Amino acid sequence: QVQLVESGGGLVQAGGSLRLSCAVSGRTFSSYAMGWFRQALGKEREFVAYISRSGGITYYPDSVKGRFTISRDNAKNTVYLQMNSLKPQDTAVYYCATTQTPGATTLRNYNNWGQGTQVTVSS
Repeated sequence: QVQLVESGGGLVQAGGSLRLSCAVSGRTFSSYAMGWFRQALGKEREFVAYISRSGGITYYPDSVKGRFTISRDNAKNTVYLQMNSLKPQDTAVYYCATTQTPGATTLRNYNNWGQGTQVTVSS
């Protein structure tokens, strides 16, 4: 059973930065591509970032491109999301998840999920 634990969320002012971490249990971390999603209150969960198993390929939606960076450390079984120039509309619960589908950007391709970490950006 794969378990994911997110951390690093909090309250930040607009224009600020946060770095989220997602620690993944198990010895098969490098066999998974990883993704970050977010869900704002009353809205559907949406794709934020994808990283391939080796870390060499990343995808972002236009809403965060140039501001967010996903990375991973396979030796530490951890994936990160560096978020810069944060905006109030980035406020949401952020989730990490595993996928075995290359290039996956939709929820249905992800299987294991963490419990989420709250990010609140004040104006």
